[in-house]
Amino acid sequence: MILDVDGKQKKIGITRIHMEEDAGKLIHDEHNPVSYVDLNRTGVPLIEIVSEPDMRSPEEAADYLKRLHEILVYLEICDGNMEEGSFRCDANVSIKPKGQKELGTRAELKNMNSFRNVQRALEYEIKRQQYIVENGGTVVQETRLWDDAQGSTTSMRSKEEAHDYRYFPDPDLVPILVDKPWVEKIRKQIPELPLVKRERFVKDYQLPAYDAGVLTADKALADYYEEVVRLCAKPKAASNWVMGDVLRFLNEEKREIKSCPITPVALAEMISLIDGGTISGKMAKDIVEEMYKTGKQPKIIIEEKGLVQITDEGELIKTITSIMEAKPDQLKDYRGGKEKLFGFFVGQVMKATQGKANPQLVNELLKKMLAG
Repeated sequence: MILDVDGKQKKIGITRIHMEEDAGKLIHDEHNPVSYVDLNRTGVPLIEIVSEPDMRSPEEAADYLKRLHEILVYLEICDGNMEEGSFRCDANVSIKPKGQKELGTRAELKNMNSFRNVQRALEYEIKRQQYIVENGGTVVQETRLWDDAQGSTTSMRSKEEAHDYRYFPDPDLVPILVDKPWVEKIRKQIPELPLVKRERFVKDYQLPAYDAGVLTADKALADYYEEVVRLCAKPKAASNWVMGDVLRFLNEEKREIKSCPITPVALAEMISLIDGGTISGKMAKDIVEEMYKTGKQPKIIIEEKGLVQITDEGELIKTITSIMEAKPDQLKDYRGGKEKLFGFFVGQVMKATQGKANPQLVNELLKKMLAG
């Protein structure tokens, strides 16, 4: 696994990946001193991924989990829902003084159901262990539970010695021979993974790395974006609208991109209408909100609300002439050197046309006409 740490790539090793069956779990009541046994997932297949101790900060650990989560969801191995237990994390934490080679005694943390809680729990545990060591104490090897409400960890059970897991063959399972042809066949079936997709978005669509990161964090979102680009051929404009208004609307209602009322076809059509001068960017803000609320196509909304942009030079010249005649003092001051009044005249034209005038054309005509 490759992480981007302070602008540099860092490799996090994976010790092993093995298959298990899920067991019952304890649910700890936040309000009462009781725990419940949940057997709903008992027997469900799962894989456990054991990582090397290569992470050096809570931020690195949270980032590693996010990258791992992306890959597993992209591969459709799980839905990645941490709150429901589809994606879980136990973290081992140990510290060491500078210059010491060996890591100190570790504590295992459990009961973390979000990336944020993983980072918070690790931050707390590091400080707890530092306090113990700095005050002459000894860190005890134990399993600790994260309490989200209190923002702290509490001891769950001690471990006098580390478990030595001894794996042995199951006589009821036949051996699986993994040869090169099979590996290559599986490799070809693997979809484009997040890191590769991210790099392609930057290269092919000329997007900033930040945009590419947001758009590829979710496979469905990446597919939505690419469909918009395929239809309108405006990668940066599509990125701005998807990352801006579309995601804002979805986040406000906690909806997934798959259930977005604005289809890629509709969004691409709106972007093309802006590019063709039919509507302005300001008009588009109102249109895209109406598209989200109603699911209507942009052309229908434009027709219903009469939002077609004014691009007729003759009509705009008449409007500008009328404003210049009505504002002789401002016109005199502008021609006398007060160039800041240019914005005043732009505002007057937009007000007179109810915001429907093409801004670029308005600017061009005003520069000519105000110069006298």
